[in-house]
Amino acid sequence: MTRNSEPMPLNSPEMSGQVMDTHDDAMPERTAPSRSWSWERAGLRRLLAILGNPPIRFRLWDGHTEESHGVVPIATVEFTSRASLLRLLLQQTIAFGDEYARGRIRVDGDLVGALTAIVAATHIKAKSTGYKWLTTIVRRPPRFNSVPSSRRHIHHHYDIGNDFYRLWLDREMQYTCAYFPKFDLSIEQAQQEKMHHVCRKLQLKPGDRVVEAGCGWGSLARFMASHYGANVTAYNISKEQIKFATECAAREGLSDQVTYVEDDYRNIDGEFDVFVSVGMLEHVGVRNYQNLGEVIVKCLRPGGRGLIHAIGRNKRRTLNAWIERRIFPGAYPPTLRQMMNIFEPVDLAVLDVENLRMHYAKTTEYWLQRFDRAESDVAEMFDEQFVRAWRLYLSGSIAAFRGGSLQLFQVVFAHGADNNVPWTRQHIYS
Repeated sequence: MTRNSEPMPLNSPEMSGQVMDTHDDAMPERTAPSRSWSWERAGLRRLLAILGNPPIRFRLWDGHTEESHGVVPIATVEFTSRASLLRLLLQQTIAFGDEYARGRIRVDGDLVGALTAIVAATHIKAKSTGYKWLTTIVRRPPRFNSVPSSRRHIHHHYDIGNDFYRLWLDREMQYTCAYFPKFDLSIEQAQQEKMHHVCRKLQLKPGDRVVEAGCGWGSLARFMASHYGANVTAYNISKEQIKFATECAAREGLSDQVTYVEDDYRNIDGEFDVFVSVGMLEHVGVRNYQNLGEVIVKCLRPGGRGLIHAIGRNKRRTLNAWIERRIFPGAYPPTLRQMMNIFEPVDLAVLDVENLRMHYAKTTEYWLQRFDRAESDVAEMFDEQFVRAWRLYLSGSIAAFRGGSLQLFQVVFAHGADNNVPWTRQHIYS
């Protein structure tokens, strides 16, 4: 869902297609019929079976219900009209997200719990013929993230307003997985711990020249400079984030140590001791991985070290179709095998791999809690449809990490012939 894992008409004309493409997937809403038909009820029973019989109940507009046998429902999914049901049966994931955002499909009960149960059940059913058919017709191949399309995708998600993200992220505006060495940490504390965790893995020291690919709102670059004495050049193609980060660095007196560059990672120039990327790989696209590796080798001096932190999967599969189309266009969570296409062709050696999946589940739980508390402010900025869409996105992210379909990988690497590498992991936890 990790940097920087993105999403009705909104207030800005530029964002009018963010959650709803009104020319696409839309069927005219008709007056709800008084009685559901037998084939509609049968379709719901079949859908429950394909989903692995999760503990949810379907309720139709006429009050008829269908639910999995032998389990107690934890939530009820209600269809307000026949048109909403038809959309779901024909378009599955895309339709559920759109109709939920419109308020035409409602969920009574524990939304996160219901989505988690569905994720867990479909994880078990993933090899079934019905489930393969279902996922085939609702998913599309990953997009090719060229430089122009990458700019459009990042603008779509990250440039919708810093004030919006400030409502529910931590003080440093970190939109990536936090790290909880103690379970009861606040989100602010856990995000600070994440940055220390990254810096210790990189054995960062004063004077190190660091290049960061995809810096979000710039907090990691400033942290590396202020806490570890590093000199950081950070690249990002989000105009809003670069402006925010540059202003923060000036305010904190770090302009001499931190430089934010509004440019694509493919244009990184210079030689550095450290390469780091937290939450950008999801936006790179698998066809660009070898090119990313070539960029790293070119800019990383002999004896240098690097870290990539990214949302991933254990098994190859595209992102949820609704999230990819409406929230995070162009996003793709890779498997570790796919990530090796960054390292192997250019002889970069993987030194350490850590999976922080449950840390991301807890991070997104914090985000959803804060988002819900700020609901009225978000609705005032945008509208109720935007609120419902983003609640579904955050809830679905929690479910995906809890249910194991999404992972969070941190991979540490160095040049293949570098013998000056750590003997143990003691430096990470000292």
